[in-house]
Amino acid sequence: MTQTIEQATVHGFQSPITVAITGASGAPYALTLIRALVQANHQVYVLMSSAARVVFDTEVGIKVPGSPEAASQFFIDYFDAKPEQIIAFGKEQWFSPVASGSAAPKKMVVCPCSTGTLAAISQGMSDNLIERAADVVIKEKGQLILVPRETPFSTIHLRNMLALSELGATIMPAAPGFYHEPKSIGDLVNFMVGRILDHLGIDQSLMPRWGYQK
Repeated sequence: MTQTIEQATVHGFQSPITVAITGASGAPYALTLIRALVQANHQVYVLMSSAARVVFDTEVGIKVPGSPEAASQFFIDYFDAKPEQIIAFGKEQWFSPVASGSAAPKKMVVCPCSTGTLAAISQGMSDNLIERAADVVIKEKGQLILVPRETPFSTIHLRNMLALSELGATIMPAAPGFYHEPKSIGDLVNFMVGRILDHLGIDQSLMPRWGYQK
């Protein structure tokens, strides 16, 4: 029986997962998520907008190179990943695997997700690779998780979220809980990333389970 992309391993890695990073605030969420996926031995396809690079520099002091090749090597070095474990694609690399239903991973997380990206995805307006990759996951009935970071949400934002939820996407706002008595910003970041990993079906120990936090 021929293996699906979801079942197959690539170069010894677990099934690839697409992580898109947009210009919303929340660079620590993206960094923690990628690190967790690397540690779980998944191959990670990274899509990063120009605005996200500005946010990374502003929030965590990290300057991500603009070219896909340089960005790939940067992330591999930063996360101490294996060769080819992290592959970055440019916004107009239409021949990359994520652009086609015949090759794209079945799982994609947009973290953090700007409300502009949210709107484009909800309307099927694929003007860049992030939007196209999300469109592919939706049409192929895959798993799409969106982590919007905005407050307050306008009626437009809420309608776009509802439209995507009705299509099967998971809307997971960056709204960490406090029942685990966080002691640091890192604890809050881990809470959200732990929830993302739960939905991806990946074992995690970033956050305690309800009733087991003491």
